[in-house]
Amino acid sequence: LAAGWGDGAGATWAMSPGGCEHVQSTADCRRRWLSSVPRNLQGDIEELLLDDNTIRVLGRASLLLYCQLKHLSLVKNRLELIEPGAFLGSQGLHALSLADNLLFTNYSLTAAALSALPALRTLDLSGNHLTEDMVTVLLSNLSSLESLSLSRNIIMRLDSSVFTNLTQLLELNLEKNYIFEIDQAFEGLQRLQRLNIAYNYMPCIVNFSLTQLRVLNVSHNVIEWFLALENEDLFELEVLDLSHNRLLFFPVLPRQSKLHSLLLKDNEMNFYQVLPNGTSLANVTVQFLLIDGNSTNITTVRLWDEVCYSNLSSLRLLDMSQNLFWYLPEGFLAKMPALTHLKLSQNCLKTFHLSEQDPLAMLTELDLSENRLTELRADTGVGPILPSLQLFNLSTNRLQALPDGVFAHTRTITTIDLSRNRLDLCPQPAVAGQSPPCVDVRGIATLTHLSLAGCGLRGLGGHPFRGTALTHLDLSDNREALSGDLGWLWDIAVTLRVLSLRNTSLSSAAVDFSALQNLVGLDLSGNSLTALPTSLAALKLRSLDMRDNCLTALPADVAQKPLGRSLQEVYLSRNPYNCCTLGWWESLQRVEQLRIPDGREVTCSYGSRRLSAWALPEAVLRDCRWQAADLALLYLVLALPTCLTLLVAFTVVFLMLKPKLLKMVKSRCGASSSY
Repeated sequence: LAAGWGDGAGATWAMSPGGCEHVQSTADCRRRWLSSVPRNLQGDIEELLLDDNTIRVLGRASLLLYCQLKHLSLVKNRLELIEPGAFLGSQGLHALSLADNLLFTNYSLTAAALSALPALRTLDLSGNHLTEDMVTVLLSNLSSLESLSLSRNIIMRLDSSVFTNLTQLLELNLEKNYIFEIDQAFEGLQRLQRLNIAYNYMPCIVNFSLTQLRVLNVSHNVIEWFLALENEDLFELEVLDLSHNRLLFFPVLPRQSKLHSLLLKDNEMNFYQVLPNGTSLANVTVQFLLIDGNSTNITTVRLWDEVCYSNLSSLRLLDMSQNLFWYLPEGFLAKMPALTHLKLSQNCLKTFHLSEQDPLAMLTELDLSENRLTELRADTGVGPILPSLQLFNLSTNRLQALPDGVFAHTRTITTIDLSRNRLDLCPQPAVAGQSPPCVDVRGIATLTHLSLAGCGLRGLGGHPFRGTALTHLDLSDNREALSGDLGWLWDIAVTLRVLSLRNTSLSSAAVDFSALQNLVGLDLSGNSLTALPTSLAALKLRSLDMRDNCLTALPADVAQKPLGRSLQEVYLSRNPYNCCTLGWWESLQRVEQLRIPDGREVTCSYGSRRLSAWALPEAVLRDCRWQAADLALLYLVLALPTCLTLLVAFTVVFLMLKPKLLKMVKSRCGASSSY
């Protein structure tokens, strides 16, 4: 029985007898355990979704009733065969998705069926165990294709015969195959713009000449060399992804291109003109003997020439993280005036020079984290350095100071990560008439995120954050950072929203957080707190981390305080809670909006045992109740003899003093009268 209704936009919904849903011109028959195409659908449907069923054969009559079909999806069936003539009634089909089936079994018959689709634009054959020979047959008569996916097959080698007739192809996906060789396979694809060969076994790319290509993804291969054809042709290439390969050298890029994103992450690249011991190889040459028939030429080149002949003036993103670079050649970055994102993390850099030759005027993100930097040099007297910088990551290096005035011209910087360096913040007290090196962030009005985790800070006196607008501050793993006056908190009290004091030797619950009324996230884990700081009760935190402290209990009324009503996430594990004082735990569990991600890890102590607070055994709960009752009885037993003793003593004293009291009363109240 079909039923339907319309909404304000005129969309209709109906349920067919076979359980398929109709929304306008789409029939959704996914996950219905169908073994064939339903024959009772609306005849004017344009999109038919049959994913996740058990269809094995698409017969000649399967689609005859649906002449207006434009999009057909049969993903994740058990499709082994598409009979020739199956699409004769669906000549207007534009998109066909056959991923994750078994088309390798009858690929030649299926190819005959596909050849009857003159308007097909998009075809997905992923995950069908197809070899390159099978693919050649399947694609032999599909000249109208614009988008083709062959991912997750068993293709090993591609030559010029595979894609011969695909003259209209714009996008080709070959990822996750076993391709190790490509021999002029793409030369005839004059309109190809996007090519994905990621997750294969390509050892090198030489004489790259696809001038029309805009996006090339060859990441996750085993490429050691990338050499573009050295001529003056203009390449349309905009994005080149060579990440996660085995590149030994910076790639030889097209001399003229529109490249704006170059991804080289996780390779083995280095520059070799200067060795780590200072030896220069600039003048080392090698001679190549070129024999062509009867002609012999000898060419002499500099082996380690670091001159980049490519025009990189349009490059905006350069990711060279996770390589072996220990220096950058002089003038290397000067060829990239439009660069906005530079990522050099996880290399072996010892120094980094911000010079007039490499102004990096457009740079908004600079990531130098996880290197071996001992010095950051800057020519501060020649003009503004990094004027557009917004994010500066120097974490996990060996820096002890930064150049004076390095942030003087950074008008838009918001995030600085200095964590895990041996740095101090300015101002520092002078020692023997000398000012020790320090980092000055005072007065950076745009600064909102600052990480100083693991810097070995000792006290934060002298208002080091004055003039900033910090919203996120990380002081984790500085065990002496809170040893002095905490007045610096007042300088950022109005703006601060997230504060991390993890592992800072905080032991006193008397620390005053009351000024931080806008705080929404607080990390106090890894300290020695025996009680929840009382000043937190009035804050409206959304996230609180109290793991790895010495808490035996939280306040019984914590759920009724502003803190309990505002909390959305709290971490409480790895504390020595008392199993018999878990009333606060039960009240927190009843707070609807509160998440306790580590709730299953919260334990408590019962005698010498550690038990899960999530589900205490009934015997333990009973013993806790008896302990509470026994304690009350003990107090009663201790108090009763004392009360009785006082009562007896009062009685004795009263009886001894009774005659005197009566005389005193009579003397004050008048003489007695006779009866």
